[in-house]
Amino acid sequence: MIPELGHFALALAIAFALAQAVIPLWGAHRGDVRLMQAAPALALGQALALSVSFGCLIYASVMDDFTVLNVAENSHTLKPLLYKITGAWGSHEGSILFWCLILGLCGAAVALFSAPLPASLRARVLGVLALSAFGFELFTLIESNPFARIWPAPDNGRDMNPLLQDPGLAFHPPILYSGYVGMAIPFAFAIAALLEGRIDAAWGRWVRPWTLAAWCCLTGGIALGSWWSYYVLGWGGFWFWDPVENASLLPWLTATALLHSAIVVEKREALKIWTVLLAIGAFAFSLSGTFLVRSGILNSVHSFANDPARGVFILGLLGLLIGGSLLLFAIRAPLLGASGVFAAVSREGALVMNNILLCSITAVVLTGTMYPLFADLLLSQKISVGPPFYNATVLPLAAPVFVAMAVGPLMSWKRTALMPALLKLWWVALIAAIVGIVATFGMNALPALFMAAAAWMILGAFADIIERIRLFRIPLASSLSRLVSLPLQAFGTTLGHAGLGVTVAGIAGMSMAVQEVVLVKPGATVHLAGYDWTLQELHDAAGPNYNARVATIAVRRDGRLITTLAPERRAFTTQTMTTTEAKIHTNLTRDLYAVLGEERDGAAVLRLHDNTMAPLIWLGALVMAAGGACSLADRRLRVAAPKRAAKSDALLAGRT
Repeated sequence: MIPELGHFALALAIAFALAQAVIPLWGAHRGDVRLMQAAPALALGQALALSVSFGCLIYASVMDDFTVLNVAENSHTLKPLLYKITGAWGSHEGSILFWCLILGLCGAAVALFSAPLPASLRARVLGVLALSAFGFELFTLIESNPFARIWPAPDNGRDMNPLLQDPGLAFHPPILYSGYVGMAIPFAFAIAALLEGRIDAAWGRWVRPWTLAAWCCLTGGIALGSWWSYYVLGWGGFWFWDPVENASLLPWLTATALLHSAIVVEKREALKIWTVLLAIGAFAFSLSGTFLVRSGILNSVHSFANDPARGVFILGLLGLLIGGSLLLFAIRAPLLGASGVFAAVSREGALVMNNILLCSITAVVLTGTMYPLFADLLLSQKISVGPPFYNATVLPLAAPVFVAMAVGPLMSWKRTALMPALLKLWWVALIAAIVGIVATFGMNALPALFMAAAAWMILGAFADIIERIRLFRIPLASSLSRLVSLPLQAFGTTLGHAGLGVTVAGIAGMSMAVQEVVLVKPGATVHLAGYDWTLQELHDAAGPNYNARVATIAVRRDGRLITTLAPERRAFTTQTMTTTEAKIHTNLTRDLYAVLGEERDGAAVLRLHDNTMAPLIWLGALVMAAGGACSLADRRLRVAAPKRAAKSDALLAGRT
């Protein structure tokens, strides 16, 4: 009965979504306040129905209900409880239902926290969100039903993909999906603005918190995915320009540009058309990432749920949503003329340059990801685009972004001079140059240059705070008083920019990483990067649903024991699949990393790494996400313009 309840709740959610799409939009078109006011209740009803549906799927998985096809194909009685729960979104059907749930929760969040919005804008935003949700929920019910039954039911089940049975990947999809789906809210605001034919400073302020929340989730989700590849797949690196990695990077780049352009809309009521296009583009890339991963078009280790037939449905849905929105944009965008003006040399100008460069990087990554697909389709040529292409094209575009990140916040709004801002950064430039020169003694010229860029970004981010509090120019007590009174958004911006600098430092430091693949017998020692790696023993161990071969490696430096690593090779009994489990010792400045390979004549193949500064890559991402969260905590960012909302509601009430 529980699966049937989940199936019914999914169908009920579709009914709520359809009503939420039709009634408020029609009410906004006619100016009927009563119809518009139905939107929040319908959004909450849809979210509740989806929560019940997804809860039923989790219950079926935890209870080993193998009469449910999805559970039988992705679970097992021996699977640990954590992965029975996370398996609900680890399968194709479950992940799509989870996508619908997050989209429903986004609608509920807008319904709960959008009271200051004008009634017509609120109704249109919720209506557009419901249209998107209706498409995905219909796809789930027709093509990807997670509650389909199977009979006779198997005794145990096929088990989950072993690569997905990891704590990192248990939390990576929910966070990443929250970022993907969260971009639906700025998209809905953009479409609502096109329908209304109006964008102003208040619209920019309303869009920013939702964009920032989605951006934080995208940042955290991408970082978790990169970390998972680093230690679960045993790659030993941080980014391999894998097509699915790129599919997540594209909406992040576009969302970053959107976040900055919305500031210009709020401050100067400029870049309106561009900001709307970015909102559409960010959601379009989120949807296209889903299509590429789920359709079977991309060949990637991440593409764990390929189904071309389902891909056609998603492609059609993507065409309707994005094609329709672009058509609406072409028709209505001329109505959104910019009213604010600013000089090229100004903070707005720096933000525009930031947008141009970020979108250029997006175009390069999109080209490198999609060109092999079109070459195969149209020319029947198998082409592989790898790191050399991206390093040669992305790095020259990223360098000016790094420079502007420190200069832009020190420039005045509307009109300024460049030289005063540069003079405020003289000490930053001096320290960055020293860092770059010192770095050349341990690494090549290009990584050393990026170490200097990292120092420039980190110190430049704090230079803005230093200028605000006038440190060393007024008494220290006065500076501290200014520091305490600064808005949280200022600290959030500083952390966001500094976090990217920390990540860049980690990436540059990885150029000094040392690795070696060796064949070692128990008792033998390998000398690598100043450490002595001794293979003490090889032994067997049993897991809940796998058998493991474990190597015990003692790592010493100058005779002193640093750590003991125990990498594993796991043979999963149900899926007859073998995986590696890397073991890492970190002190937040370097990783000692070991992977166990196959055994030959009593000896084991070991891959050993000394990854200098690697932890900074993910620490920087954490700092960036924390900066976004800090800005979200700023009440000035979360509270919009209630006077405009009240005025708009009064006008609408007078029309009914």
